[in-house]
Amino acid sequence: MKLTIVGGGGFRVPLVYGALLDKAERLGLDEVVLHDVDEARMARIAPVLQGLEEERGGRLPFRATTDLDDALEGADFVFCAMRVGNLEGRVADESVPLGHGVLGQETTGPGGICFALRTIPVMVELAQKIRERAPGAWLINFTNPAGMVTEAVQQVMGDRVVGICDSPSGLCRRVATAVGRDAGELWFDYFGLNHLGWLQEVRDGEQPLLDGLLRDEAALATFEEGRLFGGDWLRTLGMIPNEYLYYFYYAADTVNAIKQSPHSRGAFLLEQQAAFYAQNGQGPAEALAAWRKTRHDRERTYMAEARNAAGDCGEHDLDENAGYESEAMAVLEAIALNTRAVLILNTANRSALPFLDARAVVEVPAIVGRSGPVPVAIGEVPAHARALVETMKDVERTTIDAALSGSEELAIKALALHPLVPSVTTARELLAGYRARIPELKQTFGS
Repeated sequence: MKLTIVGGGGFRVPLVYGALLDKAERLGLDEVVLHDVDEARMARIAPVLQGLEEERGGRLPFRATTDLDDALEGADFVFCAMRVGNLEGRVADESVPLGHGVLGQETTGPGGICFALRTIPVMVELAQKIRERAPGAWLINFTNPAGMVTEAVQQVMGDRVVGICDSPSGLCRRVATAVGRDAGELWFDYFGLNHLGWLQEVRDGEQPLLDGLLRDEAALATFEEGRLFGGDWLRTLGMIPNEYLYYFYYAADTVNAIKQSPHSRGAFLLEQQAAFYAQNGQGPAEALAAWRKTRHDRERTYMAEARNAAGDCGEHDLDENAGYESEAMAVLEAIALNTRAVLILNTANRSALPFLDARAVVEVPAIVGRSGPVPVAIGEVPAHARALVETMKDVERTTIDAALSGSEELAIKALALHPLVPSVTTARELLAGYRARIPELKQTFGS
């Protein structure tokens, strides 16, 4: 089996490689190729991977290349995590809206629209190249905004594209722990879009468990979403939202918290990763230690602005054994070995959410085997959640159309329709601000 990692110089590639080391023999994996447009970044990541190899006593040869055709030729699986515009783009995604008193949020907010506008054309080109060089390959997409990107790329590759995110499974594991159970024993009724979903029930067979958890203040205080949203609001909803819904339910609070912060998360990551990548030339053990320290500092600031707004000054709960690399490996294993595992994924709706059409990409539980994900029917959902999902799906599709057509009119429409953007005038100002800061948008949408 050949696996290609596009974005092979990315900071989180060692997480993926570490997961591959544990599974390579079982999967029959004999070739791993890293591809990146930045050779220096791959040169920095390579000794980190070698350090993992030495530490684990395993062996999984890899090679790095800037030649995309070579990287993709004959691949069975392609993992992709790229950031078009680099972290400088993320800083703009977040900061331009803040200048207008609007929350940017680089995946679910207007910042996510800007991110998608420059990312989708590149991802569609990649999908076309995969179809030419590796027509039988599965693309497992980590690239954000994951739902939007997956839906755009499915226009080229159909159902052979699967989007992943570790937020839903992380929520489910934390809830399982809070009710004193193992997650593998339970069924989780989760539905929505990427970074816009809700856990509406937890079941042990026919026995519902969520209501008991929502009435238990002490149990809610043991996990991140319980502390973030608070018991009163969770009981009002009758569900537990994905952590990213904090940006919708508490948008003004988050903007105020960010304004009091010395720097945005994007700015923090830009400075932190610049320092890490500048340390080229280290040996494997030293490189691995530097990467781990940087990762720890990175993860503890995850969603810090939301936690600060909620008055939760604790650090992010870092699960060393789970993350997006575990989700990617679970999908790869389920398809390659036909395990029919149940995973929460970004995939074509079919009939999972009856109020959306069959091709809309949603984030729901799916049974995954050799033919890919088959989403589970969710049925009716609470009215306010349905309304927000429908609105955001329209925003997503308008953004996709704008990205692929280069239409300024559609880009403004997508921004104006977003619930966090207060007016059409603000939408126009946001696009103008993004265009001035981000070269890819200036080129696409004019000066």
